[in-house]
Amino acid sequence: MRRIGDPILLREIFRGRIWVARPATVVRDDSRLIAAYLAPGMRWKRPVDSATGERMRMPATSWRLQDAVWERSRWLQLFEPGVAHAIHLWWSVPEWRFAGWYVNLQEPFRRSALGLNYMDHMLDIVVDPDLSWRWKDEDELDEAVSIGLVTQAWADEVRREGERVIERLEARSSPFCDGWESWHPDPSWPVPELPVGWDKVPR
Repeated sequence: MRRIGDPILLREIFRGRIWVARPATVVRDDSRLIAAYLAPGMRWKRPVDSATGERMRMPATSWRLQDAVWERSRWLQLFEPGVAHAIHLWWSVPEWRFAGWYVNLQEPFRRSALGLNYMDHMLDIVVDPDLSWRWKDEDELDEAVSIGLVTQAWADEVRREGERVIERLEARSSPFCDGWESWHPDPSWPVPELPVGWDKVPR
């Protein structure tokens, strides 16, 4: 487990290849929760089509990683062990206006020497500050089924996972009642960088 303020690497890995790599800062790391902060100015890797250089929405047979700089918001990710989602919070830049929550449906995380590995499941839930919510990227999940990237049974389980989170949300259960909206990072924390070995995928 890491200490508050330590760097941590968050990677999405698809079929043994890196899809996304983001450096972050540890806010909490214990047996119940890992919280990681992604600061504006953070340099990360995102997927683009190998031939055209266009950003990709979902994995395919060929992609490469492109350098990018995160500037749109301040971003806190909450990971619970063993569950197929993470819960994010957003604040605007440059002011600290809370912009809402985001339920990212994904694989349960796996620890690595550098941080956490997992893969996004395409379907998401957007939650406004007043805790009203809506599904996001249903079209992406439907497309993934139609092209044979995933099965319908797999997609149905992803949706059921989202429905379980919605039940917690509507009951105002943790983490939606824990006061994370008022959290701020230590101003002395540097913007984290991708560590040496970020591109090495464990077998």
